[in-house]
Amino acid sequence: MNRITLISLILLFSVSLSGDAKSNVIMVKAGDAQSLLHAIEEANIQNADTMSERLFVLIPNGIYDLGEQTLTTIGGHNIALVGESMEGTIIMNAPSVENEGIGKTATLLNRGWNTYVQDLTLKNALDYYHSGPAGRAVCWQDKGNRAIFKHVRMLSYQDTYYSHSETCQHYFEDSEIHGTVDFICGTGDVYFNRCLIVTEKREADGSGVNVIVAPRTSTTKWGYVFDHCTIRNDMSTFHFARGWHTLPRCAWLYTRLETPEKLEPTRFDPEGIRSVDNEFFEYHTTDMEGRDITPKSNLVNYVYKDQKRTAETVLSADSAKQFTLKNVFPDWKPGKIAKRLFKESNRVKKAYLL
Repeated sequence: MNRITLISLILLFSVSLSGDAKSNVIMVKAGDAQSLLHAIEEANIQNADTMSERLFVLIPNGIYDLGEQTLTTIGGHNIALVGESMEGTIIMNAPSVENEGIGKTATLLNRGWNTYVQDLTLKNALDYYHSGPAGRAVCWQDKGNRAIFKHVRMLSYQDTYYSHSETCQHYFEDSEIHGTVDFICGTGDVYFNRCLIVTEKREADGSGVNVIVAPRTSTTKWGYVFDHCTIRNDMSTFHFARGWHTLPRCAWLYTRLETPEKLEPTRFDPEGIRSVDNEFFEYHTTDMEGRDITPKSNLVNYVYKDQKRTAETVLSADSAKQFTLKNVFPDWKPGKIAKRLFKESNRVKKAYLL
């Protein structure tokens, strides 16, 4: 495809926002997967430098079907992927079962810094229930740093979200993640604020046990922190987490359970993948009526081969207070950044979509 054709598919604008601020916008053709791919390619080129100004890729409502294509890469920095609506803007792929694998199937692969994603759905439609014993189908694999997600829905089954950088920091707000087993997995420090976590059927008939989180924290302090999130359960019972390897860490704070009876009695899976050194916690878990259903104590006997370890998973009130955004990210303010970028993105959408 020549340059003229590319420019006909992607219109590059400069739009004035409030005050003297200016921001570049790449407009994607509605429902056109090739237009989206070219827009991402253009954004990667334009924002190759880490000091590049914020660039918005504006994606109207529509289904952007990438077919079997995987690992579509966001390689530039300070790029914002902004859909028209979370339910209406859908970016999807359907890898072949033969291509199954945590590092091979991602709908999108992020390598950039300060990526911002808003108002869209990512869907990995690999044929999970006919993929054999695994079915690893990633929506978002992140090898970058400091990505922020606002009103983003991720639809898959195993390994839906994969943070894949040892020292990364990422932030989710008011978003939604679906899956069956280890569907929030990886390393680094990731904070989930007011998110909806949805467990699908582990097996097609609803049998089996789900596991939401599989961290493999190595060098960071906090791992995965879930703050005021809601867990919606479809049919299979579930555990909060199991250890992947190294020093797995996660904490569930003020979690609401729509079906508390589906939470396995140990709450955390005692049989980790390759670790018993799990630092897994919860504090003030409630049902949907707000009744605290956290046990006063929950000792889990973690086992892996000949390794054994018993650990308390219920936090004290003082310990729970340590899991704040300020403490988890002392040198980064993703909550404030998300608020600013949400307003800026909506001004961009008003200028081009309304």
